[in-house]
Amino acid sequence: MLRVAAAAAAAGALVSGCGPHRDADPGAVRSAGGPSPSRAGHAPPARARAARPPTRVPGLPVQIAHGPRNGRAVALTFHGRGDPKMATALLGEAERAGAKVTVLAVGDWLDEQPAVARRILDGGHELGNHTMHHRNICALPAAEAYAEISQCADRLRALTGTIGSWFRPSQARQATDLVAGLARKAGYPHVLSYDVDSLDANDPGAPAVQRTVLEAVEPGSVVSLHLGHAGTVAALPPILDGLRRRGLRAVTTTELVT
Repeated sequence: MLRVAAAAAAAGALVSGCGPHRDADPGAVRSAGGPSPSRAGHAPPARARAARPPTRVPGLPVQIAHGPRNGRAVALTFHGRGDPKMATALLGEAERAGAKVTVLAVGDWLDEQPAVARRILDGGHELGNHTMHHRNICALPAAEAYAEISQCADRLRALTGTIGSWFRPSQARQATDLVAGLARKAGYPHVLSYDVDSLDANDPGAPAVQRTVLEAVEPGSVVSLHLGHAGTVAALPPILDGLRRRGLRAVTTTELVT
């Protein structure tokens, strides 16, 4: 599988989905219109298959860090940005293993790579909102923070027919109360956090990513990973194999919590 990652790395420069921003571990589940989606000179692609609408789970808190601990499923979630060839390679690895993932896409990435939305959904994966420009959303004034959420939602709606299943704040593990409220205003009942940070955005290499995930994951975990990193592509097959050996399976986040 390393040659898949190496080929992807050679295809273009890496672009990180998120910087190595770290917040305190959130632990268990707890409460807490823009322009056209195509750049000038680029014809819009055919619309992707319909995405799921925002997931609403009565009884769950606003901010979700993990799913039920008594099941046998986990959610692998990817901050969506970077070389689309790497994204395609990673999705292919997941599909070969029968796994489904959740991609939280950055809006300006969808502007540059609109066809990737269709590729994600055609593979049976889940698509959500990771803000428009990947700014430090929790530090922004309310109007600017809302624009980051709503403009990415507009891109997703134009490409897929819905605003996507989930919202995840950019450059933050958890949303502030303000940002969570703005996400609700934009149509997202829940904010998606995570309980396992792969640290793959630091490019530690595939063995380190694999080790970090498999040492921390447990039933119900939501794992944070990134598109656009060769080490993550190479680490995915052994991660999926390690999950399988433990009797765990990788599913969409909606499937995990519903």
